[in-house]
Amino acid sequence: MRVAVTGSIATDHLMTFPGRFAEQLLDGNLEQVSLSFLADELEVRRGGVAANIAVGLSRLGQRPLLVAAAGRDFAEYAEWLRAQAVDTGAVRVSTERHTARFVCTTDADQNQIATFYAGAMAEARHIDLAAELVRAGDIALVMVGPDDPAAMLRHTDACRASGTDFAADPSQQLARLGPEEARRLVEGARFLFTNAYESALLAERTGWSRAELLDRVGCWLITQGADGVVIARAGEPDVAVPAVAPERIADPTGAGDGFRAGFLSGTARGLPLAHAARLGCAVAAVVLETVGTQEYKLSAADLWMRIESAYGPATAAAIINDLELP
Repeated sequence: MRVAVTGSIATDHLMTFPGRFAEQLLDGNLEQVSLSFLADELEVRRGGVAANIAVGLSRLGQRPLLVAAAGRDFAEYAEWLRAQAVDTGAVRVSTERHTARFVCTTDADQNQIATFYAGAMAEARHIDLAAELVRAGDIALVMVGPDDPAAMLRHTDACRASGTDFAADPSQQLARLGPEEARRLVEGARFLFTNAYESALLAERTGWSRAELLDRVGCWLITQGADGVVIARAGEPDVAVPAVAPERIADPTGAGDGFRAGFLSGTARGLPLAHAARLGCAVAAVVLETVGTQEYKLSAADLWMRIESAYGPATAAAIINDLELP
């Protein structure tokens, strides 16, 4: 099963603040916040949700198609992606705008304050996903990740019209979606991804109860950070998959993208949902140990060790035994 990944391409500016944000916030003054944090470190990295997931899929032996919009400064990034075996043939390159920017500061408690500049991502709404699916010819699933909201809706409609399975990941764009748009984005998704907070926000946006949402999607994956992920399906008990503990946390940015890449690669290989989620948790742990969202390395031996430690040798054998990494 080949996967197309839609969403953002961005450059990440990652800073580290040695203190705690909470100590700078004063009760009674939160309506007028004006703060500046002196960061100790700055890392400039390649990022963006779609690019991150596509790179992860490639490192797990898949051949992902990246469907996104980038800016006139994209040439070097494009060369890097192609070197990672990511198909960039469906990337729209703007002649006027810069590639999106993600600026994030992380404090000593791993809390984050971030700003995202859309830039060329605003042109993603002009991408004809239906035409790209025809051109590719072998796409079995489209990951609709956070992107220009109009693009997300258009991509979802294109999947329904063509009968192509899709995964819905509204993520931070939920705040931009009205009730009808939120419903349109998730209705009929094979997979729905949210974190615990977003799951409550999605219910509020759609006006649907948890049961009503489950009736409209094939499988709902609710990530919970260090507590792992919950797999929810209509008419079945929830399945809780514990996280794979990282050896250390260097930077939390991109761990969710790593989970999605691992999960989607697992389902592409025909793994059961719980095993696919366990592979996703193992990849997320590797990402957590690395500064930057695409600088990590994967090996079958390392993934086997992590999965065996978290879930047992039989599970590691079932997930990794036939995994061929580039």
